[in-house]
Amino acid sequence: MTAVDVMSPEQLSAAETTLRRGTWTITAGAVLFSVLTVTPLVERVTPEEWQWTAPILPIVVDTAVVIVVRLDSTVSRLGGSTGGWPAVLRWLTGMFTLLLNIGDSALKRDLVGVAVHAVAPLLLIVTAEAGLAYRRKIAVQLVRLERSRQEQEERSRAEEQRLREQDRAEREREQARREQREQEAREHAAALEREAREFEAQQRREEREHAAALEQQRAEREERLRREEQARADRERAVREQREREEREARERTAVAAAAAREHAEPRAVNSGERPALTAVPVNDDRPVKMAEADARTYIESFGPGERTVRELADATGWSVGWVAARLREQRDDNDGPAAAAGAR
Repeated sequence: MTAVDVMSPEQLSAAETTLRRGTWTITAGAVLFSVLTVTPLVERVTPEEWQWTAPILPIVVDTAVVIVVRLDSTVSRLGGSTGGWPAVLRWLTGMFTLLLNIGDSALKRDLVGVAVHAVAPLLLIVTAEAGLAYRRKIAVQLVRLERSRQEQEERSRAEEQRLREQDRAEREREQARREQREQEAREHAAALEREAREFEAQQRREEREHAAALEQQRAEREERLRREEQARADRERAVREQREREEREARERTAVAAAAAREHAEPRAVNSGERPALTAVPVNDDRPVKMAEADARTYIESFGPGERTVRELADATGWSVGWVAARLREQRDDNDGPAAAAGAR
C-alpha cells in the first residue's frame, strides 16, 4: 500500500489547495516581473508618441497566462482533458513571456541578464505543466477514493439490510408465537367487549334522549320568554305612544291658550301703559312652552335692568339662558347709546 492509498480525501484536497495557492503566487510574481521587465523594451521599439502603450503588450501576454492556468486548474479538477490546443496556448504564452523577458538582455548580449530574466517565465512554464500533472493525479486519486468509499458504503448497506431482514424474520416468528398465545385471551375478551359496547350504547342512547328532552325544554322556555318580552315591548310602545300623543295635545292646547292670552293682553298693555304679561304656560311635564322669538324679545324688553334674573326670564320664555343673556346685552347696549349721546351734549 502506497502513501497515496492511505491519504484521505481531506488531505488530498489540502494538497490541491496548497498547489493552487503556490501556482497563483508564482503566476502573480511572474506577471508583475514581466510587466516591469518588458515595458522598457517595448518603449524603445515604439514611436515616442505611442510609448504610453508599452505596458499593454506584457499585460495581454500575462492575461493569457492567467487564463491558461485558471482553466487548466478547473478542467483538471473536473477530471477532464483539455486536448491539444490548450497545450499549444500554454506553451505559446510561456514562450512569448520568456522571449519578452530576455529580449532586452539578449539584444545587449548580456548572458547573465538573459539567465536572470529567464528564471520567472521558465518557472511559470514548468509550474503550469507540473501543476497540471499534479492536479490530474490528485483528481484520479480522488475519484478512486470516492469509488472505494461508495463500494464500502454499498457493502455496509448490504450487511445492514441482511441484519435487518434477519431481525425481521425473528420478530415475525416471535409475533406468530405471541399471537397464538393471545388468541384464546382475545376470544374471551371479545365477549366481554361486546357486552361492554352494548351497555355503553344503552347509556349513550339514554343520554341522547335526556339531552333532547332538556333541549326541548330550553327551547320552549326561550320561546315563552321571547313572547313575554315581545308583549312587554308592545305594551311599553303603546304606553309611550299614548303619552306622546297626550303631551302633544297638551302642548297644542297650551300654545293656543298662550296665543289667545297675548292677543287680549297686548291691547290692554298699550292702552294702560302696563307691560304685557307674556308668561310661558308649563305643560304636563313641567317644562314651559317656548315663546315665539318676537314675543320673547318683547317680554324681556318689558322689564328694566335688574328686575328679573336671566334664569327667571329663560324659564318664562322657554329660551336658553345664553340666548336670554345675549338679548339683555343688546338691550343694555341700546340703552347705553342714548345716555352717552346725552352726556356728550
